[in-house]
Amino acid sequence: MSATTAAPGTARRRGGLLRDRDFRLLWIGETASSFGSSLTGVALPLVAVTTLHASTFVVAMLTAATWLPWLVIGLPAGAWVDRLRRRPVMLVCDAASLLLFLSVPAAAWWGRLTIGHLLAVALLAGTAKVFFQTAYQAYLPAVVGDADLHEGNAKLQGSESAAQVAGPGAGGLIAQVFGAVTGLIADAVSFLVSAACLLAMRTREAPPGRRHRRTTLWREIGEGARFVARDRYLRVLTVFGAVSNLALVGYQSILVVFLVREVGVGSGTVGALIAATSVGGVAAAAGAARLVRRVGSARALMVCEMACAPFGLLIPLASPGAGLAFMVVGGFVVVAGVVTGNVIKSSFRQAYCPRHLMGRVSVSMQFVNYGTIPLGAVLGGVLGTSIGVRPAMWITTGALALSGLVLLAGPIRGDRDFPAAPAPEAHGRP
Repeated sequence: MSATTAAPGTARRRGGLLRDRDFRLLWIGETASSFGSSLTGVALPLVAVTTLHASTFVVAMLTAATWLPWLVIGLPAGAWVDRLRRRPVMLVCDAASLLLFLSVPAAAWWGRLTIGHLLAVALLAGTAKVFFQTAYQAYLPAVVGDADLHEGNAKLQGSESAAQVAGPGAGGLIAQVFGAVTGLIADAVSFLVSAACLLAMRTREAPPGRRHRRTTLWREIGEGARFVARDRYLRVLTVFGAVSNLALVGYQSILVVFLVREVGVGSGTVGALIAATSVGGVAAAAGAARLVRRVGSARALMVCEMACAPFGLLIPLASPGAGLAFMVVGGFVVVAGVVTGNVIKSSFRQAYCPRHLMGRVSVSMQFVNYGTIPLGAVLGGVLGTSIGVRPAMWITTGALALSGLVLLAGPIRGDRDFPAAPAPEAHGRP
C-alpha cells in the first residue's frame, strides 16, 4: 500500500524535506515539543525537590508515573488511534498537555500545589504522550512518501537530540533565574506551538475504514499483536528493543550517581558531560540517511547496534581530569548508535506495515520495548546498591554491548536492505 503524500515531488528539491511545507510545520512543532519535554525533565523533579521537598523515592515515582501509561493503556491506545484520524488525536493531546502543565504553576501561585498534583500531572501527561506518539508515528507516512521516511525520521530524531542537548541546560537556567515552577510554563507553550503547527498543515488523511466498526477493541488489539509476533523482522526488532532498553536504562539510571560519587565531578560538570554525549545523536541523525544509502538499511542497523554499543564499556573507565574523555567518547558513540538505529527502525516500520494496522503495530512493539525501561532502572539501582556503582556500570554496559547479538537471531543478518512490504504468506493474507 502506498502512502498518501503531500506534494511528494517537493521533498526532492534542494533542502530536502524542509522545503515541504507540511513536513516543515510538523518538524517545527515536534522540535518545540521535544525542547519543552527536555525542560520538564529538569523542571518537574526540581519542583518536587525545591518547592515541595520531596524524597528521592517520590522523585523517582514521577518518572515511573510518566512511563506507567505505556503498560496500562498502550495496547488499547494503538487500536483507538487506528479507528480515528491521527491529526485530531494529536491536537487533543497537545491541548490536554498544555492545560496539565499550566495547572502546576497555577496551583503553586495559589498555594495549593501538592505531590499528589505533580504525580497526577506526570501520569496524565504520560497518557497523552502515549496517544500522541502512537498517532504521530502513524501520521508521518501520510505527510511524506515512503522514499522520504528515512530523511523525515532523521530530521525529527536530529531535532529531538538537539533538544536533549539544549533542554536540560535551559531548564536549569530558567529554574535558577525564575524558579522551577516557571520552567513548566515553557513546556506548556511548546504544546501550543505544536498544536498551531498541526492546525496549519494541509495534509488530509483518508478516513479510517468501516471495518473497525464491525470488530471489538480487543480483537483489533490482538490483530496488531499477532502481526508483530508472526513477522520475522518485527519480532526480532521488538525483542532487541526490549533487551537493549533494559541494559541502556540500567546504566543511565545510575549514571549521575556514578559521576558524582565515583568520579567526583560537580553537578554543573555532570550536565555538561551528558549534553556532550547527546551531541552524538545530532551527528548521527544528520548522517543516518547517507549511511542507509551507502550500505543498505539492514546492514546499517547491524553496524550501528553491534559496533556502537560496545563503546559503552568506556564509560565505567571514567576518572577525574583527562579520564572524563572515556565518558564523553563512550556516551557519544552509544547515543549515536541509538539514534541512527531509531531512525532506521522507525522508517522501516512506517513503510512496511499496512496503514490500517500502523498504530497497533507501533504500540505493540513499544509496549514490550518500553515495558523494560522501569525494570532496567530498578535493576541498575539494585546492582548499584548491592555490589557498588562502578561494578554495576560494568555489568549494565556489558549487557548493552552484547544486546546486538539478538539481531543475529533474525533474517536481518543476511539482508542488505529491509523489505518494502511483508510477504503475503507470512500473515496469511496480502
